[in-house]
Amino acid sequence: MMNSSRSTRPAGSSGVRLRERQEARFMDEALALAAKGRGYTSPNPMVGAVVVKNGTVVGRGYHRQAGLAHAEVVALDEAGEAARGATMYVNLEPCSHHGRTPPCTDRIIASGIERLVCSHIDPDERVNGRGIELLRKAGIDVQVGLREREARRLNEHFLHWKTTGTPWLTLKWAQSLDGRVATSTGNSQWITGEEARTHAHRLRSWHDAVLIGVGTALADDPRLTVRMVEGHQPYHVVLDPGLRLSPNARLVEPGNTVILCAESADPQRIAAWERNDVQAVPVRSHGDVLEIEAVLEALTALRFQSVFVEGGSRTLTSFLKAGAANRLTVFIAPIILGEGIPAVGDLGIETLDQAIRLREVEVERFGNDLCITGLCGAGP
Repeated sequence: MMNSSRSTRPAGSSGVRLRERQEARFMDEALALAAKGRGYTSPNPMVGAVVVKNGTVVGRGYHRQAGLAHAEVVALDEAGEAARGATMYVNLEPCSHHGRTPPCTDRIIASGIERLVCSHIDPDERVNGRGIELLRKAGIDVQVGLREREARRLNEHFLHWKTTGTPWLTLKWAQSLDGRVATSTGNSQWITGEEARTHAHRLRSWHDAVLIGVGTALADDPRLTVRMVEGHQPYHVVLDPGLRLSPNARLVEPGNTVILCAESADPQRIAAWERNDVQAVPVRSHGDVLEIEAVLEALTALRFQSVFVEGGSRTLTSFLKAGAANRLTVFIAPIILGEGIPAVGDLGIETLDQAIRLREVEVERFGNDLCITGLCGAGP
C-alpha cells in the first residue's frame, strides 16, 4: 500500500530551489560589495560583481569611485583565466559605452564569461539595454531580474537622476515623541542619542549635498560635515534669501558651499561670497521665501544627484508642501517636550485622505531611538 504521507513534489524541484538559493546568495554578495562604494561613486551607480565557477567564487569586485575601474573589470582581474566558462553576478546592466573607462561589455566578452545574471537594466540613455544586447549577440546567456527590488533601493539616487533629470531629495529630522524638533526656547542639541546621530552622519555621507535653511544655520551654527563615521564629505547648501549668513559660520567651506538667495539679493554681497569661493546663486522667490521649484532647478543645474535636507521646520514644510521629497527619514526619541517647535508646519491638509503616506516603510532602532524611513514620492 502506498504511503499517503509520501511527498508528491515533482522530481528535481529541490535541486531547482537549491540553485535559486545559491544564485540569490551570489547576487546578495554582489549587492554587499556594491554598497561599499556608497557615497564615493556619484555620479556613477554603486555596482558589485561576483564571478562564480562550479559553485565557487573566483572573482569579486566593486566600483570604488567615479573614474576608477568598474566592478566587472575588478572581478574579472581577480578571476583571471578562471573566468572562462564562468557565471558573473552583477547588480546592474554592464556599461557598453566609452566614458572615463572602456566598456565593461568588451571585457566580459573577451574574458570568456558564459553566463551573466544582472538585477535590472541601466536607464542611462547610453546603455538602456544595449549592454545586454551586445552580450547576447556574443553568445552569452543573460538573465535579468534577480534581486531587482534590493538593487533599485541601493541605487535609488542614481536611478531617479537618470529617469527624471532632477536630484533625489531625502528629508530628515529628529523629533520628540510629541513631534517637536526643539524646545520653546529653540534648544535642540541633542534630541536623539549618539547612535542615532552617528547614523545621521552616515546618511549625510551617502548624499552629494546637505541642505538647510538660514534660520537653522543662524540658530545652531552647524558644521554639516561627516564626523562620526568615515565617509564622503557632501557640499553644504543654505537657503538664504536675504544673504544673512555670516562668512564666519562654521558650515562655510570655500569651494564646498553654495548659498541659494533671492534674485533681489544685494549684488555686492553676492560678489563678496564669490570672491571667497562660495557660490551664491540667485533664484526666484516670493518675498523672503524661495520658490521650491526654483530651488530644484538650481540644485539640478549644480549637478547634485542627491540632496539631504535637514531642516529646519520651515524648510522641511516648504519641501513637503511642494511635493518635492522622495524619501523621509525621521528619528524619534523617547522624550516629550510639550510646547516647542513642531517638526512640520501647516501643509494645508484638512482630511486624512490628503495625508502624506509613506510607502516601503523601514523601521530601525538606534539605542533608545527609532528611525522610520519610507518613500513619499515616486520611487526609482
